[in-house]
Formats: sequence, C-alpha cells, structure tokens
Amino acid sequence: MSDIYLFNKPYGVLTQFTDRNDRPVLADYIDVPAIYPAGRLDKDSEGLLLLTDDGKLQQAVSDPAFKLAKTYLVQVEGIPGDDALEKLRTGVELKDGMTRPAIVSRVEGEPNGLWKRNPPVRYRASIPDSWIEITIKEGRNRQVRRMTAAVGHPALRLIRKAIGDFRLDGLMPGELRQLPAEEVEKFISTMPRRGRKRARKR
Repeated sequence: MSDIYLFNKPYGVLTQFTDRNDRPVLADYIDVPAIYPAGRLDKDSEGLLLLTDDGKLQQAVSDPAFKLAKTYLVQVEGIPGDDALEKLRTGVELKDGMTRPAIVSRVEGEPNGLWKRNPPVRYRASIPDSWIEITIKEGRNRQVRRMTAAVGHPALRLIRKAIGDFRLDGLMPGELRQLPAEEVEKFISTMPRRGRKRARKR
C-alpha cells in the first residue's frame, strides 16, 4: 500500500526538496525518505500539500481525469461585491482562457484557527481587506491569484485548506501527518480506474 502524507506548507517555502540558491525547501521540515509532492503550491502561498512515496499515484493525482477539488482561503484587497463574486462563480477570462466555474463564498472576519504569517501581510490603511473561500477543479499556474486580480481584488494572502476530502484539520505550518492505511485505501478507491491501476502497482 502507498503512503500519503499531509503537510502544511509555510509561506516562503518551495515545493521541492533541494534548491541551488539555498532557499527554504521541504527538506527543512520533512525528514521522511523517498516521498514527493503530488502537485504544487506557490512559494508565496501556504497550506495543504499532499506527499506520497508512490510515483504512479503522484502522476495519477495530476491526471486531467482526476482533478481534485482544491479549496482556498484568500485574503483580498477591498471587499468584493456580488458582481465580483458572480464572475468568479461563472468563470473569469484569463490570458490562458476562461476558467471553469468556481464555488465562492464570503468569510466573515478572520477565519477560525488561522495562524500568524511570517512575515506578516503588508496592509495599506487606505484600503480595506476581506476574506473569501474559493474552490476550483483546475490547476493553472497561480490561478486563484489571477482570478481575484481579474475581478479587481488582488490576493494578499492565500491558504489552501483542502484537497478533495483531505483538510488541514488543525495541522500547523511545518507539521506533517501520515494518513492511516484505511484512508489511503479509500482515496485510491475514488480514483479513475486507469489511475487506480497505476497507483496500486509497487
């Protein structure tokens, strides 16, 4: 059976284990041999990252036939009105094409259980900020940031809170948790048949 780990990636950490420029990487926090990230998270984003020791499962998760829903908490400049939220829900025109519809909702106040970012977000006294939650099933480069900017509300902070049914659930920045075998089996059982066959091979 494959191993899957959940990791809360801190701000400023690259989603890789080595870096020739000596920037912060996963190896600074993770001391488990032969596991690799399944998907990516930008250096300036925080939150949930999946890692696995199974290269075939890693590839299957990235398969277009197995696009997991990813949910983000986003602190944005300004207070998005109904029109801006509706644009995010129906699709936003980006340079690489129209996005798929997203699930979007306002978050009242600061999200519960949120940790302080290091370094903190730079605020401008003349511009208010607010939080939204957005769920997408795509994986374009910096997609959520580009979407909020396209509707006039650039992202100040972005935290991935869930990938499919996997959630941070109290995991603090830099912490790693291994999934129990039964949760791994359940996850593999939800994969498209093609990806499932690949992931089970050892």
